[in-house]
Amino acid sequence: MDDGQASVDAAPSAPRLWKRLRSAAVADIGPLRRHREFRLLFISGGVSLAGSMLTSVAVPFQVYAISHSSLLVGVMSLTLFVPYVTVGIFGGAVADAVDRRKLVLVTEVGLAVCSALLVANSVASHPQLWALLIVNIGMATLDALQRPSLAALLPRVVDKADLPAATAVNMVFLNIGQLVGPALAGVLIAVSGVKLVYGIDVVSFVLSLVALIQMRAVPPAPDAERPSLARIAEGFRYARSRQDLLGTYTVDMAAMFFGMPEALFPQLASRLGGPAVLGLLFTAPAIGSLLVSVTAGWAPRVRRQGRVIVFAAMVWGAGIVVLGIASSLWLAVIGLVIAGGADMVSGLMRSTIWNQSIPDSLRGRLAGIELVSYTSGPLLGNFEGGAAEALGGLGFSIVSGGVACIVATGLLAFALPGLWRYDAGAAGPAGEPG
Repeated sequence: MDDGQASVDAAPSAPRLWKRLRSAAVADIGPLRRHREFRLLFISGGVSLAGSMLTSVAVPFQVYAISHSSLLVGVMSLTLFVPYVTVGIFGGAVADAVDRRKLVLVTEVGLAVCSALLVANSVASHPQLWALLIVNIGMATLDALQRPSLAALLPRVVDKADLPAATAVNMVFLNIGQLVGPALAGVLIAVSGVKLVYGIDVVSFVLSLVALIQMRAVPPAPDAERPSLARIAEGFRYARSRQDLLGTYTVDMAAMFFGMPEALFPQLASRLGGPAVLGLLFTAPAIGSLLVSVTAGWAPRVRRQGRVIVFAAMVWGAGIVVLGIASSLWLAVIGLVIAGGADMVSGLMRSTIWNQSIPDSLRGRLAGIELVSYTSGPLLGNFEGGAAEALGGLGFSIVSGGVACIVATGLLAFALPGLWRYDAGAAGPAGEPG
């Protein structure tokens, strides 16, 4: 056989080549087939998320309908900061000391009760604003208690090799929910009012509980201790001892603080076409995130995840700069789609580092720290954006925020070389970089 014929025979066939390309580009749903507990957790989280996305639109709508005050809508949102920061840290310590599946189940029952109270308030002849406030704070408290356990459950229900793919599958559904949920909530509210939305949320929690009840127990580590300040401090000491972990938290916080201009979207929409385009500005980042998550077959092959996080945060900043200089709606949307896609790339890498490298006995407490960084960045970022706009105008606020994001990310990568050097293939058995 001649050399030319040998190379033809050695070349992959067209079907085989297509299969390779597809596996590298499309999110792998294999973990759903291979792991029963992950399927149940995915179903539970999916239906619960669907209902919660509807309620997240209905609550501010009803607050404004009762008060006719955008300020009160903002104040109600700000009141959630305290429970997420305080209870989130405590919830992380609890997650390392109890059966995580049981804690998620109990908090899910509490959230179902809260949704039922929203239904009761909405069908009253005069719905009360104070009731909305109290129930909303209660839901935030339960969510903050639940989320560290929910995040720490994933590595217990799939193999380590399947963690990147399982994370991507979860992200796909999350992004679909962020796209469809607000639009569907608007239609339902227009047709039947908020009471139908709250009722659907109650049903979603019931279905979620059915799936959770079928899951096997996920007991804590044999040497787990009761939650305490000392246990919480232990989690912070561990995070501080690893530059790669600190980098995942601080880079994300910097990106959200400097480059999270959602508070400016209403003003920006008035320049780009009026209220009709406001929804598009809010959903554009989710479009970019969804495009990345459904084509995330490449994610499990990445070893230098820290470097990808750094570059992704810089691309996020660049997308925000495009938004700030945009003179047309289509360019603004492109900037936000780019930013959203970069944020999803960063999110996939951050989640993979956390799930693959943090010891199980500490995973809940580290998830609590992540929850604080995840929730505080956008809240503070909206304040920063509004303050910068008051000083230098709309364009200055958005562009300077994007530039500051790029600069801050570079400085953090320099100050925390452990993030830049992180290599998933060199992780030690305890989860710390070897």
